[in-house]
Amino acid sequence: MTTDWFHDYALLALRLNRVLQGAGGGLPLLDYRGPREWEAQVAAEPLPAADDLVGAADDLARAVRGLGGRRAEYLGEQVRAMRTLAGRLAGEELSLPELVAGCMGLDAGWLPETVFEEAHDLLDRGLPKGEGTLAERLHAWQRAHTLPSDRKERVPELVGVAVAETRARTSRMIIPLPEDEQVTCELVPGAAFLAAGHHRGGTASTIYVNADAPFNLADLLYVVAHEGHPGHIAEQVLKEVHLQPERPEQQVRMLLSPAFVISEGLGLWAQDILFPGGEAQEWLLGAVEELTPDGSDYALIHTAKTILWGVLCNAALLAAEGRSREAVADYLRKWALADDPEVEGALNLVCVPGGQPYVFAYYHGWRLVRPWASDPARVRRLLTEHVPLGLLTAA
Repeated sequence: MTTDWFHDYALLALRLNRVLQGAGGGLPLLDYRGPREWEAQVAAEPLPAADDLVGAADDLARAVRGLGGRRAEYLGEQVRAMRTLAGRLAGEELSLPELVAGCMGLDAGWLPETVFEEAHDLLDRGLPKGEGTLAERLHAWQRAHTLPSDRKERVPELVGVAVAETRARTSRMIIPLPEDEQVTCELVPGAAFLAAGHHRGGTASTIYVNADAPFNLADLLYVVAHEGHPGHIAEQVLKEVHLQPERPEQQVRMLLSPAFVISEGLGLWAQDILFPGGEAQEWLLGAVEELTPDGSDYALIHTAKTILWGVLCNAALLAAEGRSREAVADYLRKWALADDPEVEGALNLVCVPGGQPYVFAYYHGWRLVRPWASDPARVRRLLTEHVPLGLLTAA
C-alpha cells in the first residue's frame, strides 16, 4: 500500500523526466521501478506546465518534512533537486554552481590546481620510469595494458572472474550478498560510456562494456568494483532487499540528486575497500595472463585518476563561464593529461547548455565518502540505507 506523498513523489519525477528528455536532456535522468500504471498515466498526459511542477515540488517538500528524522532529511534532499530542475524549466536563472548546489547538494567552487599537482605527483611515482612528459608516460602505460582489439571477446570472461572475486570479498568483508545473484557482462558497440552497471531487478544485473573503447586490463578491478560490488549493482540489490516495501522511494531515483553523489563516491572507493594497498595489483597479476610486472604501482595510478575527476569540475565551470571550447580543451590537456579522444569525450560532457551538474558527483562524492570508506559498518550503511548527503557534509 502506498502513501499519498509517494504517489505525488513518483508522478513529479516522471513528469520532470518526460519534460527534460523532451527538451533534449541527453542522459537518462530517472531510474523508475515504481507502479507501471503511474508511468503509463504520465506518458498519456499532456506535457505539464513548468510552473505546475514547481508548485508540486513545493507541496511535496512540505509533505515529506512531516515524515521526520533521517528519512525526511533524505527525501527533502531529493525533492530539493527536483524543485531546482522544475524552477530552471520555469525560467529561473541559475548559474552552474547554483544548479549543482540545488540538484547535487554540493559546493561547486573552483578546485585549486594544487589538488591536481598532487595527482600528477602520484602518477610520477606510480608510472614506470621512462622518457617523455608525464602525459606521454601515462598514455604509454595505458597502451601497454590495453587488451588487444582482436581479443576483445575476452572481456566478458575477465569481468566474470573479477565479479566473482569482488562479490566474495564484499560478502566476507562488508555484508552477505544474495547467494542466487547473477551478474552478466555484455559488450555494447557505440556506447557513450566505458562501462555501466545495471541492476535489472531482483538478483539479476548486467555490466555493460563499450565494445569500441580500449579496455585497460590494469583497470579491471577499478571498473568492476565500481560498477558491481561493492559499487552500483551491490547498492541497488541490497537496498531493494533491505528497504522495500517499507521505503518505496527506492523505486524512484533521480540521477541529478544527492543520492548519486554518494553512489559515485562509493563506486570510486570500491576497489580500495576490497583490495587495500597493493592487493588489487597482486590479484590482477595472478589472474590476468596478459598482465606482467612493469614497475608500476596500480594503486597510486588509480588514486591519481580518481583525483583527476576534479579537472572535469573546473572544466565545466570554465565552459559555463563562456570560455571557448579550445580553452576548455587546453585546460583538460594540461591538468587531466588527456589525449585528443579523451578531450573530445570530456568536452561532450562539460560543454552543454547551462552546464552539466552530474560530473561534480565523482570527485566530490569520492572526497565526501572518504571518512566512511575505511569503516565496514559505515560502508554497510551506505549500501543498505538512504543516508542523507547532509550527514556526510556535516562531518
